[in-house]
Amino acid sequence: MSDTTGYTPPKVWTWDNESGGRFASINRPIAGSTHDKELPVGEHPFQLYSLATPNGVKVTVMFEELLELGISEAEYDAWTVNISEGEQFGSGFVAINPNSKIPALLDRSGETPVRVFESGSILVHLAEKFGHFLPKDPAARTEAFNWLFWQMGSAPFLGGGFGHFYAYAPEKFEYPINRYAMEVKRQLDVLDKHLAENDYLAGAEYSIADMAVWSWYGALVLGRLYEAAEFLSVSEYTHVLRWAKAINDRPAVKRGIRVNKVWGDEATQMRERHSADDFKSPAETA
Repeated sequence: MSDTTGYTPPKVWTWDNESGGRFASINRPIAGSTHDKELPVGEHPFQLYSLATPNGVKVTVMFEELLELGISEAEYDAWTVNISEGEQFGSGFVAINPNSKIPALLDRSGETPVRVFESGSILVHLAEKFGHFLPKDPAARTEAFNWLFWQMGSAPFLGGGFGHFYAYAPEKFEYPINRYAMEVKRQLDVLDKHLAENDYLAGAEYSIADMAVWSWYGALVLGRLYEAAEFLSVSEYTHVLRWAKAINDRPAVKRGIRVNKVWGDEATQMRERHSADDFKSPAETA
């Protein structure tokens, strides 16, 4: 359906809290907490407060990749933050992330706890702390940062733009869907051309750039995001598909995408994660 309302913006915008589609109840033009609520704290050095959205998956995959390498110091507790219920506006969460977006991390591994917010910042923090998944070679390291920041700047067009108007907006309008579909396909073409000549985004080495981009664009071409794979003709992007499938087959990735997942097949859900045993079936832990 085309937008034929001829909307004219008012001279001064005012907040209509009835608008916003699926997330109208939590979208607001102001910051800060709405209620007092302390966050739970587990026994591990890292306390992650998140949800298994693409941004949340970046970080749980990173933790699981570090643990896959045998780095026990990267053990973490993962607590679910239900963003649909506004839990990201609790005072405890806002104290870690004043932007009220998941994921948020409290690093208690040193003498003084360090808050880390924004998924890209968390990936860099962990990569630098443990010395993995960020290339040592200066040129490759810079290339990893190029693609990490590309994702941070590009994904809002995919999520807040295309995803909102295609999947979540209360009505379907042709102009915004076409506008953002065009941009998403341009971004997929950027990735496809780069991956035609590289195994991973920074070259031959798997890095935090791949984790960040895969959580959005890998999920999209694998048919897991907005039910839009056919609409966007993702089969055209053969190199992105090759890369997405290779990352999807990594054991740590298979674990990471389950953490803080509270929807879909119950066998794939994991509301909280506190140890490797959480991934075992009841029969294995009996």
